[in-house]
Amino acid sequence: MIREMKATDQDAVLEMMQKFYSSPAVLTDGSEEIFQNDISECIGNSPYLEGYVFEDSGEIQGYSMIAKSFSTEFGKPCIWIEDLYIKEQYRSGGIGRSFFDFLFKKYPGALFRLEAEEENEKAIRLYRKVGFDILPYFEMKK
Repeated sequence: MIREMKATDQDAVLEMMQKFYSSPAVLTDGSEEIFQNDISECIGNSPYLEGYVFEDSGEIQGYSMIAKSFSTEFGKPCIWIEDLYIKEQYRSGGIGRSFFDFLFKKYPGALFRLEAEEENEKAIRLYRKVGFDILPYFEMKK
């Protein structure tokens, strides 16, 4: 089941975020302050960030956070898949594909973007299977 993140999920999501952000799948380590802020935005009424939990029989198997914006380059709403984490024992079981199907139905006609580390080959295979292509961008931040 894919459902919206709730306040009662905070501890479980925080634990998964700590694992995700300390893994080779993410370039930065984050911080407790950032994680708590992200979760608060997901469970609050933020117009920019949505949080989802993947659950089966009461067991939380993973989470995702998406950010919403508009792409002037493509002239349509843009959905950034910011975080997508599935606990190791549940990977390759269709959760990721189900989540993308859910997002594509929820936001038809939107542009979907995500970032991935080159070493995360399994994730990249999934992203390609559901239609993502590599963009030749040089991205900057401040």
